[in-house]
Order: sequence, then structure tokens, then C-alpha cells
Amino acid sequence: MSLGIILQSIFSNNNIVGAIASSILIILFGFYLRKKDIFSSELSKMLSNVILSASLPALAFKAFMQDINKDSLREGINLLIWGFAIYIILILVTKVIYLRYKGDKKDVFRVLTIFGSTTFFGIPIIGAVYGATGVMYASIFNIAYRVFLYSYGFIKMSGVKMDKNNLKSMILNPIVVATFAGMFIWIFQSSLPQVLIGEKSYAFLRIDKTAFWLFKPMTFLARICSPLAWLAIGSKLADISLKDAFLSTESWLYSVVKVILVPVINIVALYILKVTGILPLSFTAVATVVIMMATPTATVAAAFAIKFDKESLLTSNCSLLSTVLSVVCMPIIIIILEIIKNLNIFA
Repeated sequence: MSLGIILQSIFSNNNIVGAIASSILIILFGFYLRKKDIFSSELSKMLSNVILSASLPALAFKAFMQDINKDSLREGINLLIWGFAIYIILILVTKVIYLRYKGDKKDVFRVLTIFGSTTFFGIPIIGAVYGATGVMYASIFNIAYRVFLYSYGFIKMSGVKMDKNNLKSMILNPIVVATFAGMFIWIFQSSLPQVLIGEKSYAFLRIDKTAFWLFKPMTFLARICSPLAWLAIGSKLADISLKDAFLSTESWLYSVVKVILVPVINIVALYILKVTGILPLSFTAVATVVIMMATPTATVAAAFAIKFDKESLLTSNCSLLSTVLSVVCMPIIIIILEIIKNLNIFA
């Protein structure tokens, strides 16, 4: 199949084009609303709180309300393994990438590169492009992200050992609770007490089948996740000086590594694991990982840097520039992924 035909099939796919256009236009709309003072300076934070405490947990839990089979279970296990493996790899690789830097600056660059905004930025895009299956894979992959973020990331930025409060915030995070609850139901649905609906039995906790009155409002909450996240991103960008970030050579270096190099590392590694049969993943799983790793600076990682006074200005510039670059590059990355799909590289 020629490249022209592949590109034509991509741009004639309403789901792909719609997801790309929606994310860019709604982010720009949020930027416009903040610049016009229709959105207040506090609104981005308020929207983020709604997304993280309600919409994303609903989206994560809802994604697991589907039947399980051997293929999807194997895919989930492989994603979980790769989640832990890639963060260990990135911990080692970033040590080499930022070899010329010393002290706090090196630590900050490494932590900001390893941890992206997978939850706030990545999952809404994945949900828009790859649906419930993509969100489910993203939620499984993100388990390792949270383990390393609240352990390695915290220790590296704070310089102290893991404390009880940090562990508690990780375990009781609404998204973590929703992910583990949904995953438990998904994996053990055949072993749970069953309810006969029509001619088929379902686990009583499969609320999409047994308690639709509860599942429907959860669906509405999940649906507002993407637009709210994109509005919040646009609003946040409007409050930061683009000039300072664009003049920072170090911020450009970081952003290119974070948004472009890290996803490339994942594609190459996953292709090698695929052809060798060590850890095969389907295209949807690979695309989910790549998009998650092409996200800008994680909000929590940036908050760690600011809280512990480690290169606060550099962190702010890196966060802004990587967000802008990710918004620009994400459509290109999705198109490249669709080309890979049409070439059957991960078939």
C-alpha cells in the first residue's frame, strides 16, 4: 500500500480527524476564553480538580466494564510488565542523556523526562481516538507510572525517603482506586456471583449490565473528561509567558527529548520485543503507550520541583514548552501511528 493511499485512509477516518481537530480547537478555545477573561485564573485549577476527582476515575472504571478473553488478558499483563520495564529503562537512559548536567538540574531534567502528564493529557486523547479499549490499556499501563512517580520521583526531588503521607496519597488517589476496582471486576468477572440477563450471565458488579441506572451517570462523567481537560490546558497556557520558555535552549532540549525521543524509544523497543516474541503487543496497546509517553511534563513532577525548590523557573519553562510542543506534535504522532497500523508492523 502506497503512502498516499495510507494518508488518504487516515484523513478520511472521521474518528481520527475528529479527535485531532477536537483536541486542538478546544485547547485554542480555552486559551481564547482565558485571554478574554471569560475564564478566571482559578478556573484551570478548578477544572483540573473536577477531572482528577470525578471524570478520570469514572473514565478509568467504565473502561473495564467489558468482557474478558485470553487475548485481552494477555495484552493487559504484557502492558503491566512493559509499564514497569520502561520506567526502569528511562531511569537508566536519562542518566546518559543528561550526563553533562550536574546536581539539581540533572535530577529535575531526569524526573521531568521520565514522568509525563499521562493521566491529564494522555488518557483523554487516547479515549477520543481508541475508545474504551485504549482507556483500559492506558489505565493498566499507568499503574507502574504511579508507583514510580510517588516513590522514585518523590525521593529524587525531595532528597528524603518515602513518607507515610505520600504513600497514602498514592494509594487513596481516586483514579488509582477506580483503576484497581475496575481491573478487579474485569479480571475476576467469571468468578464473581452471576446475574442472568436475557440468555447470558454477567458478574453482579458489571454495572453496565446489572445496574444501568448507575452506569449511565458514570458514562456522562467520563464523556466530559476530554473537553474539560482540553479547556483547562488552553486556559493554563494563556497564563504563562511563551517568550521566556521559547528563549530557553535547555527547555527546548528537554521538550524534544520528552515529546519526540521518549516515544521513539518506546516504538523501537516494542517492535524488537514484538519480532522476538518476548513481549508482543497489539497496535492499539502500542499506540496507547506511545501517546502516553509523548505527553508533556507531569503536573505532579513539576509540583515536586517547585515544592522542594529545585530549578523552579526551569521547570515552569519546560512544562510550558513541552505542552506546546506536545499539542503541535500529537496530531503528527497519531498520523504516524496510523501509518504504522496500515503497514501491519504490529499486526
